[in-house]
Amino acid sequence: MIVKATQSSSVHGSIFGWIAGQSELASIERANEWLNSPPLTPAALRGKVILVSFWTYTCINWMRVQPYLRAWAEKYKGQGLVVIGVHSPEFRFERNIDNVRREVKALGVDYPVAVDSEGAIWRGFNNNYWPAFYFIDAQGNVRDQHFGEGSYEQSEMIIKRLLAEAGAQGIGADLVSVDAGGLEAAADEVNLKSQENYVGYKRAQGFASPGGAVRNKLHLYEAPAQLHLNEWALASGWIVGSDSASLKEPNGNITYRFHARDLNLVMGPASPGTSVKFRVLIDGQPPGRSHGLDVDEQGNGTASEQRLFQLIRQQAPITDRQFEIIFLTPGAEVFCFTFG
Repeated sequence: MIVKATQSSSVHGSIFGWIAGQSELASIERANEWLNSPPLTPAALRGKVILVSFWTYTCINWMRVQPYLRAWAEKYKGQGLVVIGVHSPEFRFERNIDNVRREVKALGVDYPVAVDSEGAIWRGFNNNYWPAFYFIDAQGNVRDQHFGEGSYEQSEMIIKRLLAEAGAQGIGADLVSVDAGGLEAAADEVNLKSQENYVGYKRAQGFASPGGAVRNKLHLYEAPAQLHLNEWALASGWIVGSDSASLKEPNGNITYRFHARDLNLVMGPASPGTSVKFRVLIDGQPPGRSHGLDVDEQGNGTASEQRLFQLIRQQAPITDRQFEIIFLTPGAEVFCFTFG
């Protein structure tokens, strides 16, 4: 099963002995397109230490590792490190190269990006996670891997070791220090009691509208009088598909009982070139100082593209809260809630 890795793990290169040759790195030649760089090949990269990072632009877990990728790429480029971001999409709109170009710029991804819209590189690495790091030595062999957030010192030490093996000078003993904010800020793990949840019927959990989801048909949903923690509901006329829900009536809403500092939502207009205005409430009131990056203190926002929106960033203390988003016009498509 393809999942986003949220817990750190590391597996050393000995497990790769069964793979003949250097098939993982060879798969980068199957990229649909390259951004921030001319096409890179295994032959051109020989002698370089490579960090391959699998990502997709709506993944909050990847966003929280991005400050370290950016810092490592800058710090060690003179010693022979090449960071390659492999963009392998989760949602269908992430296959659109124009969307990827937009988000590469918006998210500050300045190292080479291999666009992997068909998943060829993903399969070449036998990968299952966003984010995932693969550490490749100067001879093109995968020597280590890491899935998920965390263990940043360990990952940097692997980079240093492989650079030293390749004969790099002036590596030094110090480690990078990042001061991440916005979407890149580390999750508040102490207060995180809500987990990623999908809106489409294929992977949704905790859906509490009476009668459940009516698959692939327009249905008038209602929210129950009370939601328990990590339950959510739709109201108004929606079509619930396998991976998303599309609003077909004005003033449709979603309510969600959650416990986390941050609440994010992958969403946008179903039709490119349009926009949808929305309003966010928390416990029935405007969010005020607890508003996210994509809304104001009154909870007002506009979705003009399909991406991840930060809607709530709570001030302490963190307790169970009831989130509500009201779409003032039809045309919204909603995919996934994430928390932090």
